[in-house]
Amino acid sequence: MTDTDARIWLSPPDVGDLERKLLLAAFDSNWVAPVGPDLDAFEAQVAELVGVRHAVALSSGTAALHLALIAAGVRRGDTVLVPSFTFAATANAVVYLGARPVFLDSTPDSWNVDPALVAEELRARAERGALPRAVIAVDMYGQCADYDPLLDACDRYGVALIEDAAEALGATYRGRAAGSFGLAGVLSFNGNKIITTGGGGMLLTDDSRVAKQTRHLSTQAREPVPHYEHRTVGYNYRLSNLLAAVGRGQVQRLEQMIAARKATFEYYRSELDGMTFMPIADYGAPNYWLTCALVDGDRDRLLAALNAKNIEARPAWKPMHLQPVFADCVMRGGDVSADLFRRGVCLPSGSALTEHDRKRVVDAIREG
Repeated sequence: MTDTDARIWLSPPDVGDLERKLLLAAFDSNWVAPVGPDLDAFEAQVAELVGVRHAVALSSGTAALHLALIAAGVRRGDTVLVPSFTFAATANAVVYLGARPVFLDSTPDSWNVDPALVAEELRARAERGALPRAVIAVDMYGQCADYDPLLDACDRYGVALIEDAAEALGATYRGRAAGSFGLAGVLSFNGNKIITTGGGGMLLTDDSRVAKQTRHLSTQAREPVPHYEHRTVGYNYRLSNLLAAVGRGQVQRLEQMIAARKATFEYYRSELDGMTFMPIADYGAPNYWLTCALVDGDRDRLLAALNAKNIEARPAWKPMHLQPVFADCVMRGGDVSADLFRRGVCLPSGSALTEHDRKRVVDAIREG
């Protein structure tokens, strides 16, 4: 296979000499256990970047969501408001605790959860004495949800807000960093995210109680005594020191990666007049994690045409209310998120994408 035939992936890892140097230094120091100096440094680095007091690095973004919901007091039988247009992990973490997700539709203005629907649902549930324990907002494809009205609604009814910023590190809302809103913010460092540790996630918070509880539960809830003492059920959720070393290098290159992904978004938008790209809300700046667009035609035929050219592209998220596993859950609205799934396509957006790669994608779309 020639270089021009090489597979173009949707959002592959982009690691280099800096990450390798930091990883080998951690390895050579023998800090290969779950905790160590690179883990502490990585947490401090991200906390400073986002502007929060506490950061706890964990094994995945899903683990961070799980512990954030525990910190919000979610228990068996509770309800949690969740955007329908999201990845399954957002809803799965609710079910881990025996709670029930209530799904809400998106707004076409940003593809994020509709704040008016959130406020309406909270009002209706308050009137019948059935408020949810928490609301999760998701920063879709690297663009922040509209947090002013979301925070107003949650504060009015005393409901915790959790920010699923798994896709959004480096994005901002009215000058404030993604991951800094609500009781806790959640990041993912999965291999396809804007920065990666190969796997992993992080919980961000200004609340010292939440940070302390999260650290405790993520290390099997071991009590600080010489023997192994446990007074509650814990989890093996800590990120390893070696992976944190990779993350330290990735954070240093974050601005460069955002700029590269933004350039790809702008190239696609300028070259593909027949596609409607995800709107950029005027209240902030995304990190351009994935370039997504709507196709007026046969979306699946286009995906097949791209795959035939050795180009990976994927449908937009299938909404949770259309997933068989959540078929019996309550849904409010649904037309917007269903249409985003029916017509939505995610295009190759990696930060190492070359001009030649971008042209291959555009040419294949035009042909398809």
